[in-house]
Amino acid sequence: MELSNGFYSVHEFRLEAKWLIDPKHLFVGPKIGEGAHAKVYEGKYKNQNVAIKIIHKGETPEEIAKKEAQFAREVEMLSRVQHKNLAKFIGACKEPAMVIVTELLLGGTLRKYLVSLRPRCLDTRVAVGFALDIAQAMECLHSHGIIHRDLKPENLILTADQKTVKLVDFGLAREESLTEMMTAETGTYRWMAPELYSTVTLRHGEKKHYNHKVDAYSFAIVLWELLHNRLPFEGMSNLQAAYAAAFKVTVTAQTVQYSSEMNVECSMEEPIIFCGTCW
Repeated sequence: MELSNGFYSVHEFRLEAKWLIDPKHLFVGPKIGEGAHAKVYEGKYKNQNVAIKIIHKGETPEEIAKKEAQFAREVEMLSRVQHKNLAKFIGACKEPAMVIVTELLLGGTLRKYLVSLRPRCLDTRVAVGFALDIAQAMECLHSHGIIHRDLKPENLILTADQKTVKLVDFGLAREESLTEMMTAETGTYRWMAPELYSTVTLRHGEKKHYNHKVDAYSFAIVLWELLHNRLPFEGMSNLQAAYAAAFKVTVTAQTVQYSSEMNVECSMEEPIIFCGTCW
């Protein structure tokens, strides 16, 4: 239903008419990615090559409502934030499925690119160039009051010439002014700031306030990867990585004790030390 103010509305989903995708013109091709909340396909929209993200609807009424709210937030953010280092938003629709359409980036993920170079490291100039691309994307989001919360190499896609990096996937992004309503334990442990997940003081699902600095922390981890071309907290499980980040921010006698208990070696090249010097 199109409203007189130029917005399209279906229940809580509101979208400017210019961003509304007509599913009859959408061709879904092969799957190119999959996450916990959605699958991504290569496809076409009105003869334009695109990436098509189809959101999982959920099984229970509670899950469905949560997915629809997440979809509406992601679409709203994508429709108002445009930048050369953010994947270009083309449009969305809610029926017959929750779909988000963006430009198709053919250079692959930064994760895949880095792995293909190992054991070699990136040329320093290339690493700095990619870091600047990421920093500019994050600066754009933060200037609009948006926290991405899931900055990691899997959500950074290279252009076809592999000279530019663009940020994708706003599925976990939130308005910074609403962070007091966010849950802890989101994103991916190896790249997450400690305040984003539970420690002994937070039980699963409790609320905790934080701000855009959580993205700055994740950026520092990604920068470390660009410079060293190693997996952060290599050899650790996800929970061990979270523990290391929570308790190794500064190097103290207590840190050494935690490292001994976890059987984890600590060197000056470890990412948490790198973050601790600038956090």
